[in-house]
Amino acid sequence: MTPVVQLYWLRVALGIVAGAITAVIAALFSSINDITTLLNSITVALLIYFITYYILRGFYKTKIEKQSKILSTAIGMYFFSWIAFFVLFYTAIHAVMG
Repeated sequence: MTPVVQLYWLRVALGIVAGAITAVIAALFSSINDITTLLNSITVALLIYFITYYILRGFYKTKIEKQSKILSTAIGMYFFSWIAFFVLFYTAIHAVMG
């Protein structure tokens, strides 16, 4: 597997993890009908993306020739997987909580 493909699938997995983390944070600290729940969750997802970017940049600096490719690879899939799993986990948490 090439480093770009590894980075792609790692970003998809990080999107799933970010969805779970933001769903738990949203369920614990906000109301179900509040728009700030979604905005806070987007902010946390972006924060997770940029923190992991700086971590992954150290690993892939020598393996990927264009440094901008480290930032842009699978950004769309990260957010698509994040939103899908955020909704899934958030709904499951609220179903269990009552």
